[in-house]
Amino acid sequence: MFNHVQTSLPEVTTETINRKRFYVTPEGNKYPSITTVLSTRKKEGLFEWRKRVGNDVANYVARTSASRGTKVHHMCEDYLNNEFDEEKHKKDFLPFCLFNQLKDQALCNLDNIYAQEAGLYSDKYKVAGRVDCVAEYKDTLSIIDFKTSTRERSDDWNENYYIQGSAYAEMFEERTKIKIDQVVILVVTEDGTVQEFVKSKQDYLPMLEESINAWSKSNETPINNDGDVSNRGLSNYRSATA
Repeated sequence: MFNHVQTSLPEVTTETINRKRFYVTPEGNKYPSITTVLSTRKKEGLFEWRKRVGNDVANYVARTSASRGTKVHHMCEDYLNNEFDEEKHKKDFLPFCLFNQLKDQALCNLDNIYAQEAGLYSDKYKVAGRVDCVAEYKDTLSIIDFKTSTRERSDDWNENYYIQGSAYAEMFEERTKIKIDQVVILVVTEDGTVQEFVKSKQDYLPMLEESINAWSKSNETPINNDGDVSNRGLSNYRSATA
């Protein structure tokens, strides 16, 4: 049984604006999702792959990968909530097998769970998102993300995930005053390999700031509770609060 630490987090809702996801805070501010902000970084490899295999194959792979990942996420969430129903989940054979590899090799290292699938936002960075899990991993409070993959990942493939996890750590601290320095990415592949990537948040905050400023310069970002549209990025935030 996993221990859960009671944590109070404000509710956020989502809204699609110009085909981009935004989160609406309790104060009425609209912040872009961190996934949206990072979506334009280092797309060259993805573009080349899509060009090589064709759009039909690429779209099929993307759909099946997303479905597989979603099912594994749900299984992890139920398991960590001490609510796992094996009869329900084992009907999805491949995701169930992948989940079991994660369970045996990685989830056993988690305890003291602070949040799962929780909406977070930052007034400092003016971004938001939904974190997979906030828990102690090998006794260190961490932002934890679960990933599935057809094959093993190299470390540089995960850079956006490290930046995203660092953003969640900053958001969580803003909302709760609880500091998190560690980001953990757990990847399970179709051959049953489980990869563990453990990073320091501090190493990725400069890239987070750079990404937010780059995105803000090229996108009109609604952030005000009166519906006004603004391009204010992190640099403007700093000048306003200096």
